[in-house]
Amino acid sequence: MMSKSESIKVAFRLRPLNSVEKQAGRKVCCIANEDEGVIEMQNGDSCKRFTFDAVFSASSSQRRIYDVCAAPVVQSVLEGFNGTVFAYGQTGAGKTHTMEGSIIPNTFEHIFDHIALNSAKDRYLVCASFFEIYNEEIRDLLVVGKSKQNSLELRESDAGVYVQGLTSKVVKSASEIDAVLQNGKKNRSVGSTLMNSQSSRSHSIFSIVVECCSTDQHNNEHIRVGKLNLVDLAGSERQSKTGATGERLKEATKINLSLSALGNVISALVDGKAQHIPYRDSKLTRILQDSLGGNTKTVMLANAGPADCNADESLSTLRYANRAKNIKNRPVINEDPKDALLRGYQEEIARLKERLAQITSSHEADVSKLAVEELSINAREGKKSSARRNDERASLQEKLEDEQKARMNTEKERLELQQNLVEMEAKLIIGGEIASIAAKQEAALRKANQELVAKRQSELLLKRRMNEQEEEKLNLEERYNDVATEVASKTKKLKKIFTKYQQAKSDIKDMEKEALAEKTELLASIRELNKQLKLKEFVISSFIPPQVRLFHGITL
Repeated sequence: MMSKSESIKVAFRLRPLNSVEKQAGRKVCCIANEDEGVIEMQNGDSCKRFTFDAVFSASSSQRRIYDVCAAPVVQSVLEGFNGTVFAYGQTGAGKTHTMEGSIIPNTFEHIFDHIALNSAKDRYLVCASFFEIYNEEIRDLLVVGKSKQNSLELRESDAGVYVQGLTSKVVKSASEIDAVLQNGKKNRSVGSTLMNSQSSRSHSIFSIVVECCSTDQHNNEHIRVGKLNLVDLAGSERQSKTGATGERLKEATKINLSLSALGNVISALVDGKAQHIPYRDSKLTRILQDSLGGNTKTVMLANAGPADCNADESLSTLRYANRAKNIKNRPVINEDPKDALLRGYQEEIARLKERLAQITSSHEADVSKLAVEELSINAREGKKSSARRNDERASLQEKLEDEQKARMNTEKERLELQQNLVEMEAKLIIGGEIASIAAKQEAALRKANQELVAKRQSELLLKRRMNEQEEEKLNLEERYNDVATEVASKTKKLKKIFTKYQQAKSDIKDMEKEALAEKTELLASIRELNKQLKLKEFVISSFIPPQVRLFHGITL
């Protein structure tokens, strides 16, 4: 059956002015109208308006941002869909603050609340992994050390693109999965620039796989698998503002190239006429391949600063996010997949139980057989000679020792199997078993609040559509009493259309200017990198003898 297509959801968040911007006396050039879902940007004499699925001002709470943006996606993942939430924006715009302060911790709560409130017939397996893309290298953040040996490769299967050899941790509670996150954060690449003292120098992806085995009314088992990617993109940056040099400049160049590749993918998807989508231009776009135009429910959360000094970057982010609204995905439920880890766990548990039953029954049979044999010998002892009795007793003693060794080995195997069974069963979560009554009540309250927020958001979207349709209806049904009124009305409409035309022309000029600035910035970065490369080549040629360079394979 053909799955229904849906547009990816795009939300926009404005952070407050930071202390540096306040001290410099910077003015606010971007305003968020949350009820209308509009960001207004004052750019010179003109005011540009951008409409999104949801917008958030500086006063919006972290919980509200989660409930509006991410909660529907996480709920879909629990139902067996794939989901992605990714934060985009200029460096210092608040992406990591949004992801780590709002989206990620509330996602953990949401997942385990759902399990706690679900039926005891349902069994769950939750796994987490954490990796980053640093200078186009994929690094597992759950492995200690970030050497080149830790660089992983992308592979592709029927299920989509995946990272080969990535560490996956089984978790059973929100605290356990948070510990996985905190351990990974210690290994993430961060650095200081003029715009952000704790700037992310890599794109990070925290993946959660939730597998659920449920039983229908006919006692048939069905497995659903949902995968959630929480993506914190590194911020786009300009060397002239960040003051990046050396290693920081190299990082910035790689970041900008991957974000440029992401922009090209979005443009190709929105265009509709493109024959080729350039997913393979970067590792970031390959990983996000299913999230952009594929089998995933996706939310893009764009972040920007409101200060006038960042007007160009904020406008670029607004246009970037505005294009992404038109991308269509076709999400489907992943039901009874062949490679479900939960299925393998259940089969292994069944095999261990069967083997334990065999060992137990075999052990009991051996003990009974030896007891009968000993009784039989004792009964015959009175009728046999002393020498023969001694021979039989020695033979029985030897047999008993062999049987005792066999029983000890069997008991050791049984204990090992028992331990393996306990460990395997401990990885599975039974619906409703992990929470106390008070915790369940708190989970139910959070769920009710999410439903209220979702209802209010639906009402706002419906209200916007009704206003748009009402305006269109009035334009169609407009009647005129005389020619002068008709002329005045149509002149007003013509002016409105002409204003839109002028704005479109202005947007084209702004985009050309932006593209030129980006090109200039890239060329400046290339020149700076070439200069550093020549310096290193000069140092090598001046201080390292040719024989040593040849031995180590160094070429200039």
